[in-house]
Amino acid sequence: MILEVQNGCFGYPKQPVILENINLRLEEGHILAILGPNGIGKTTLLKCMIGLLPWHSGKTLLYDKDIHTLKPKEVWSTISYIPQSHGFAFSYTGLEMVLLGRSAHLGMFQQPGKEELEMAEAMMERVGISHLANKDCNRMSGGELQMVLIARALINEPKLIILDEPTVGLDPAQVIEIRRLIRELGKSHTVILSSHILSEVQAVCSQVLILSKGHLVAVGAPEQLAEKLNPGSRLRATALGGGQTVLKAVGSIPGIRKVEIESEADGQVTFTAESADASDRRAEVSRALSQAGCTVLALAAENRTLEEVFLALTENESETPSDEGEEKTE
Repeated sequence: MILEVQNGCFGYPKQPVILENINLRLEEGHILAILGPNGIGKTTLLKCMIGLLPWHSGKTLLYDKDIHTLKPKEVWSTISYIPQSHGFAFSYTGLEMVLLGRSAHLGMFQQPGKEELEMAEAMMERVGISHLANKDCNRMSGGELQMVLIARALINEPKLIILDEPTVGLDPAQVIEIRRLIRELGKSHTVILSSHILSEVQAVCSQVLILSKGHLVAVGAPEQLAEKLNPGSRLRATALGGGQTVLKAVGSIPGIRKVEIESEADGQVTFTAESADASDRRAEVSRALSQAGCTVLALAAENRTLEEVFLALTENESETPSDEGEEKTE
């Protein structure tokens, strides 16, 4: 168990509680997404999880030890954190920024030497950003800087990498590259990322944690969450025939609980049908349609999407607390 949160609660002074009764356990080797609407508390949760903000009650365990009992060097040689907003008071080149990632492994007054320099150059080459070695970080695009910060995180040789909204503000090509790199990181590291982008989570994550109204409302693999929320199976089909004929034929099948017409034009009807259990009812649907005089053009099982799970669990978010007390917003 690399990280565990036990009964975590947090709120900023004179504001409603943002996080309440947070419990989670993270095994090594997963890419975990913290998913929730903007302002719901994802950044606050990340900071509390890694000790940057103190829980009002509860605790975080890092390899079964209370994170606040560990020395900073023990924590930051294990964890690399890439925040969402990047502003630098001093001017660093790409290479200098990556070198900063070795700080947790050096003494207080120790300067990086030849070995650290070679490590930084090798890491930039691995990430594919050697051309940014001498470029001022304050002049980099959002995607370039994010790649530099990921290289800085990796040179720390961490067990756990934390990314807060890693693709916010990037163009489509940069988003694709960052997602590719995150998937690559997941092969050798444990990764936690926060996001409000459903497609991003579906594309890169093996586990999802959904945050709503200060609570964790669901944790698990995307497909497991979909099944838990609405167990059963669903299929999509297109047939030649009338809409009412389709509704009557498919709706009369035992175990079918819902039939919806999506479109009807030129004698073709496209519809979805949901069953009350996980049984595959494609054969039954095909047979019922044929008996009703309808010709089946397409018939396929369909998985529920993470978007459906997310919307069902986070509806009415207008009453939720926000991260107003934070240094940055989500």
